[in-house]
Amino acid sequence: MSESLIIHRQPDCWAFTLNRPEKRNALSSELVEALISGVEDAHAHGIPLLVFRGEGKNFSAGFDFTDYETQSEGDLLLRMVRIETLLQLLASSGSLTVALAHGRNFGAGVDILAACKLRYCAPDASFRMPGLKFGLVLGTRRFRNIVGAANALSILGNARSFDAGEAQTIGFIQRAAPQEDWPALLTQAAETADALDACTRASLYRALDTNDMDTDMAELARSAARPGLKARIRQYLAA
Repeated sequence: MSESLIIHRQPDCWAFTLNRPEKRNALSSELVEALISGVEDAHAHGIPLLVFRGEGKNFSAGFDFTDYETQSEGDLLLRMVRIETLLQLLASSGSLTVALAHGRNFGAGVDILAACKLRYCAPDASFRMPGLKFGLVLGTRRFRNIVGAANALSILGNARSFDAGEAQTIGFIQRAAPQEDWPALLTQAAETADALDACTRASLYRALDTNDMDTDMAELARSAARPGLKARIRQYLAA
């Protein structure tokens, strides 16, 4: 366990809390690796329900740009690849994955939500995926598969924000509910996770999966490897 990630382990549910509130739970390399390790460990233990939430004002502000200027473009590429590795681990999980979002959420933080099978948010939540502003193709197919091509184009093509109401309308989240209602939603999720045995549940999720992990990783790597990534990030942050 890392200080940036708190894992509350119960026999039938592991709850992962992003714990960098001073950075709005931005995804540092340490936090991404802790999440990958934690989810892999949960899978090894056959945990049926995995829950993801954020400490502080929001779920996650996405990629952590702190000190990006001191890193090589190769280092940044590897960080992007590891985020996609995490997203694919979640999207292909045989466990029932649940995301709980509040506050303002950005980029790869929103992609974590999209990789989970059940997504709930507080009424104050908002979402924005600005990665295309600096040429990064991350999580696009997963988002399209959830909200449809037209909605994905409207949101991603303009890198615009959308609020909890729109998120529920387009199907990005199943329900917007106050945080005091979240325990009841998690109780329902636990019942759903227990409705099928582990083998059957994993087979169902595989049958329903419409993602293409190899293509998604290739698109991400191709976009991040295009020369000038740091300059594009610099221009995006300045704007």
